[in-house]
Amino acid sequence: MLSMTGYGRGEYKQNGIELTVEVKTVNNRYLDVNVKSPRIFVSYEEVIRSRIREKMSRGHADVFISLIDKREKSQRLCLDEGAAEAYVQAAKQILKIYPDMPNDLTLTSLMRYPDVLKHEEVSGADEQLICALECAVCEAMDNLNVMRAAEGKKLEEDMLARVEAIESTVEQISKRAPLVASAYAARLQEKIKNYLSGAEVDQSRLLTEVALFADKSNIDEEITRLRSHIAQFRNICKSAQVGRKLDFLIQEFNRESNTVCSKSNDVDVTAYALSLKNEIEKIREQVQNVE
Repeated sequence: MLSMTGYGRGEYKQNGIELTVEVKTVNNRYLDVNVKSPRIFVSYEEVIRSRIREKMSRGHADVFISLIDKREKSQRLCLDEGAAEAYVQAAKQILKIYPDMPNDLTLTSLMRYPDVLKHEEVSGADEQLICALECAVCEAMDNLNVMRAAEGKKLEEDMLARVEAIESTVEQISKRAPLVASAYAARLQEKIKNYLSGAEVDQSRLLTEVALFADKSNIDEEITRLRSHIAQFRNICKSAQVGRKLDFLIQEFNRESNTVCSKSNDVDVTAYALSLKNEIEKIREQVQNVE
């Protein structure tokens, strides 16, 4: 079981390249990856996202990449023709205004003017940089998943402990449920005697009313399904990516507990069912943290 919250860091420091990748993840219903990298890696961001998807299925991931490249890089001079033309035309205009002024504009002097020539790197990210990035991303994701697994283990232990509490409550409901009809029969008979001033009670009519009540308040099916859900929960927890399955299963837990509350007609069963709902809600909150 993996938590959706974690942090991982990967580094590559060789051959003049110092590259760091940090990955921070938080809860999210679907997988969402946000990459912040130097411009040199912009065209490679989709590949970075694909590497993240290989290690994650749900959650929001922020990826931060920093780079210091100390290698010698080949550069080239790039001519800004627009800037050069502007300087030449300006010189000609000035010469018209001041014809006696000597024209000392030369090719060499023009090359020295700002923005006429610019230094540009010959290429973007080379093979060595891409390899460094791949290594740092993989290391960051491995470290992230170590942290996510550790937190996931704690979440699993907490949820399984709450499932044990749910199982205990279900057993208490199971023991109390058969007594509900007989308790209702006794209360009904007592009320009838009070209303009729001690007159004889029609037992057949009483039994009919009790039978109808017992049918309406029967929760055997709900108890059976709750026990099944408990077993399924424990089996699902043995897998790695369980968030969506547990999310659906918790909805089924909640459905059954609501039905028990509505059908119980008994103070004790209702109290147990409310306790059940409380534990289910706590598990539901934890499931939102699980991938």
